[in-house]
Amino acid sequence: MSGKLPFDPIAEAHRQWVAHEWAAAADGMAAVTSIVRAQQILFGRIDATLKPFSLSFARYEILMVLTFSSRGSMPMSRLGSRLQVHPASVTSAVERLENQGFVSREPDAEDRRKVLATITESGRAIALSATEALNESVFTSVGISTQETTELVAVLEILRRSAEDF
Repeated sequence: MSGKLPFDPIAEAHRQWVAHEWAAAADGMAAVTSIVRAQQILFGRIDATLKPFSLSFARYEILMVLTFSSRGSMPMSRLGSRLQVHPASVTSAVERLENQGFVSREPDAEDRRKVLATITESGRAIALSATEALNESVFTSVGISTQETTELVAVLEILRRSAEDF
């Protein structure tokens, strides 16, 4: 993307919505567009931070879920449900992590129909290093104040609850 715009395109879109007699939807359009743009900005920062670790955010999330699990492993189906992603996406991401040596896949000893994803020691080490980098360059300074961050999380929780996200 080229340099900064001399105006806020979302505010201009809002103005146009109102001018075209879509005022009832203008605030919602601005909210949705703002969230999508904020996601793009944050993902850009996340991707740049994770690139030296050869991780995508999806693969990083898998490593962290496995890191936080009590056994360091989890059935692939539960991993997908925890991350709220399609089973094929989990399989693909775990396969990439396995190729990187960060995760292994093995049959569940208690139920041979299930496959467990298990974090390796190198997976734990890369997850820790990546977390430290993300904490420093993304999570500690999102771009708004601590109070605004808390308020944003609360508002987005309301949106997620209304969508029956959890």
